[in-house]
Amino acid sequence: MRVSPSQLLPAEHRSYYLFGEDRDDLFAFAEALLAAGEENAIRLRLDVSELERYEVESRSQGLFGPQACYALVRNAESATPKQSEHLLALAASVEPGNRLILCAPDITRKKSLHKKMLEESAVVACEFRMPDLPRFQAWLADEIKRSNLYVSQDAMLMISERLSGLKTAARQLIERMKLYDNDEGVRFDVKLVSELLGEHAPEDLDDFCHAVAMKDTRAITLLRHLLLNQQVSDVQLHTWLSMRMHQLLMFLWYQLKGERNPAQAARLFGASARLVPKEVRHWTAPELVDAMKQMTDSEKLLKGASTETRVMVLERLVLRFISPG
Repeated sequence: MRVSPSQLLPAEHRSYYLFGEDRDDLFAFAEALLAAGEENAIRLRLDVSELERYEVESRSQGLFGPQACYALVRNAESATPKQSEHLLALAASVEPGNRLILCAPDITRKKSLHKKMLEESAVVACEFRMPDLPRFQAWLADEIKRSNLYVSQDAMLMISERLSGLKTAARQLIERMKLYDNDEGVRFDVKLVSELLGEHAPEDLDDFCHAVAMKDTRAITLLRHLLLNQQVSDVQLHTWLSMRMHQLLMFLWYQLKGERNPAQAARLFGASARLVPKEVRHWTAPELVDAMKQMTDSEKLLKGASTETRVMVLERLVLRFISPG
């Protein structure tokens, strides 16, 4: 049975097949389907190679009788022929009270698994297409309104044109704007939004983020140059660096799970799409997770939770990132 995204919730079926190129909405709905239902249900997030976990948990009787089991398979599109047959069999035989959500972003329409899933009567199939410009503009306006940001009409149009369909990139920009705003009611015009997008920022800002990501000692010199000579906002600099750390973490996550194009999956754009694959070689997953925590801690210090100067806060942060070990 084919349905539109608006018909997926509330979750009333046992088996779902979500496909299409709009990864952002696809996984947002998949998570919503996983979260809906019994509060005490077992909830699993699986790769296609871990289907046995779902079979074991869904058949478990537990100490106090049967327990609902909900499972989300994140990469059904990468299933081998044998795994595809396994997925089809599972999707067609989900027991009452359980739920199986199969995600297949960017699956090849000619793939046998895709055709058979659409033909399976027990499976609810839903396609997620990239939004057109009007729908993206409406979504963007809602996101900015929820974030309590003030954006000029010209700036809104520019964001829509530059990032149309790239919801992850738009959310990243909104996070930068929130950090820059700092609850001060800043009005974001075209010039300011362009700077946060990186279109009119000093060239050294990209060089700085790259130097930190490469653990290059030049990062300290570039940091002082940006803050003292070019008078770049410390909040803007922090948000750019935070974004690069996030991009590295997402790229590595997709790389480790076997994604064929981790840069595309992580929604990298601009210079980061070219640089991040080189930079990530200098980091481990635990280091990047810790780096994101340090970014959060330093953000609090920049917002007034420290007696140190903002330059000192950022220098210490960068030294932690580039120091060996």
